[in-house]
Amino acid sequence: MLKELFQKRKYATIPSERTKREIPEGLMNKCPKCGTIQTSKELEKNLKVCTACGYHYRLSASERIQLTVDEGQFVEFDADMISEDPLQFPDYIQKLDKAKSSTNLQDAILTGQGTIGGFPVIIAAMSFDFMGGSLGSVVGERITRAVEVAIEKKLPVLIYSTSGGARMQESILSLMQMAKTSAALSKHSEEGGLFISIITDPTFGGVSASFAMLGDIIIAEPSASFGFTGRRVIEQTIKQKLPDNFQTSEFNLEHGQLDKVVNRKDMRPTLIKLLDMHGTKGDAVNGG
Repeated sequence: MLKELFQKRKYATIPSERTKREIPEGLMNKCPKCGTIQTSKELEKNLKVCTACGYHYRLSASERIQLTVDEGQFVEFDADMISEDPLQFPDYIQKLDKAKSSTNLQDAILTGQGTIGGFPVIIAAMSFDFMGGSLGSVVGERITRAVEVAIEKKLPVLIYSTSGGARMQESILSLMQMAKTSAALSKHSEEGGLFISIITDPTFGGVSASFAMLGDIIIAEPSASFGFTGRRVIEQTIKQKLPDNFQTSEFNLEHGQLDKVVNRKDMRPTLIKLLDMHGTKGDAVNGG
């Protein structure tokens, strides 16, 4: 009888490697915040925002451009500009090559001119998946050149920021980009130009300490983390426990660091409204 009991009982089995391989990779996504499992198709349809808890997944620079700019109305600037290795930092070239291969980008940013709701703008979008969105010479130079075009054409500037900070492999050359981009935006402001800064998760270090917080209007996506340094470093320094929502968009809005927190689905309509309110016409997307 004991033998029959063991023969009849059914045990849960671990799926075989063959079974696992039959499930297409990337078909399903588990929300890192609430754990809800959604199909990639469902997530894409909802602009990569969790349908259960509203968690905003990180987007690449090209995805930001695609969701913001009018279809077919984006002309990229400085597409052939690449980082070199001025300090001969160990393995830097290999890391750059790996990042280029995995992201299909030349560096951690895309810049160019386009239209949003018919309004011409100069737009830049950073990409965290390229070496943590680190601020290096190319990122700073591309932003600066884009702002200079905006000054020349009298166009508004829109920058999506996401970064872990300055790129250590370029040392002082990286830190110089903070001053260079800030100076360009200051000149743009003196000329009466509008700068809309959009903070996305995460934005820290040299980026948050320079151009990301210089916007005439500063917007952030929900729950985006941003500040100069991370909460762990701050807690260790001041020997105090920080609030649970410290450095989130909502916390920073409450403390006067932001103008508005905007859901991704509302971002493009909000930008169109702001551009319309400020009467930003400028030169056409392919104009001189």
